[in-house]
Amino acid sequence: MGFEWIAIVMFVLFLFLILSGYPVAFSFAGTAIVFGLIGLALGAFNPNLLKLLPNRWFGAMSDFTLLAIPFFVFMGAMFEKSGLAEQLLTTIGILLGPLRGGLAVAVVIVGTLLAAATGVVAATVIVMGILSLPVMVRYGYDHKLATGAITASGTLAQLLPPSLVLVVLSSTVGVPIGDLFLGALIPGLMLAGLYALYVLVVAWLRPELAPALPPEARTVKGLALLRQTLVVVVPPLLLIFAVLGSIFAGIATPTEAGAVGAFGATVLAWANRNLSWEVIKSAARSTANITALVLMILFCSTFFGLVFDGLGGQRWVTNFLTSLPGGYWGFIIVANIAVFLLGINLEFLEISFIVMPLFVPAAQALGIDLVWFSVMMAINLNMAFISPPVGFSLFYLQSVAPPEVETLDIHKGALPFMALQGVGLILVMIFPQTVQWLVNAGG
Repeated sequence: MGFEWIAIVMFVLFLFLILSGYPVAFSFAGTAIVFGLIGLALGAFNPNLLKLLPNRWFGAMSDFTLLAIPFFVFMGAMFEKSGLAEQLLTTIGILLGPLRGGLAVAVVIVGTLLAAATGVVAATVIVMGILSLPVMVRYGYDHKLATGAITASGTLAQLLPPSLVLVVLSSTVGVPIGDLFLGALIPGLMLAGLYALYVLVVAWLRPELAPALPPEARTVKGLALLRQTLVVVVPPLLLIFAVLGSIFAGIATPTEAGAVGAFGATVLAWANRNLSWEVIKSAARSTANITALVLMILFCSTFFGLVFDGLGGQRWVTNFLTSLPGGYWGFIIVANIAVFLLGINLEFLEISFIVMPLFVPAAQALGIDLVWFSVMMAINLNMAFISPPVGFSLFYLQSVAPPEVETLDIHKGALPFMALQGVGLILVMIFPQTVQWLVNAGG
């Protein structure tokens, strides 16, 4: 085995540090420094490899795709901070109010739209929880159904373009971001459709769990409702379609489309008389926080990866994964299980920068389509994010849930939607065409 055991111990210690709550970036850098010195003392690490580090950092920062991150985050933050998301949910809720389960279906629809606008799970789940959960509780919705619809639809921000998960995966896996956006679109909409169908079936079988909105709550009707729909719903839809459509059609790069989206969201906030310096500062602060976090982890993970590779860790992992029983499918199953288990405790950034670089060489050696593989991993992260007892989306919702909604309800409510995500993952596994069809059509 040689000195590869040093790399294995390094990786295990790193996982221990981040699972114990130590900052991810410092865990990356600290373990790289310590084990680099250990490897140097034992003659297992060539210090000349460190000369490659500036070139790797420069190469990562020159990746034009990463510039899309602040634009898409700002676009979503502007939707959230300016109240556009609240108006969208209110209007669609009134439109679907007469339908049993209509409020929950409205949550799925608006959650899907916000996922396509924000790309950030925390923002989507928290906004939907603040706006919709008290309303559904007030009108007699089952707490488990209501919370499950919010966490599941909000977590679609991990999968639907312009998901930050897909942007980061594009950089770490090395596939075009446009192909990932196209590949994830059908699976993302398929999951949203499964959520809505499940809500409607529950409402049909047990009407008391998801009653229709009473007539006195539907205060806007007729032409006034039509006018409100045209003003509140249509412009954000057009903006989202324009941003994603320009990417899919090859008219604009994701970065260019993200810049237009950020500007368009600001214009919509101004047109709705919700734009102020406070809103702009709040959106800019959220954007700066998330962007700085991504870049800090990127720098430190590159350093970690260089030392890990220099100690022979990458070579050992690739040989191990390619020699698994079952070959191609053995690797797929092990990779999905590993990402799901890690995703319960880790954020998507950690998964993207820690695990994916280890999987990619083995996937390439086995002839696996990396776009299909990346979309599967994104769906898997969706499952992990709402998986009890420590799924991140559950805690996001718990932080804003009204007192009458118990923590146990939030965790139980996630289970049926988690099962639906499992169905979606299996369908994408069995039918790669769900990912490849639009990619091939776009190519």
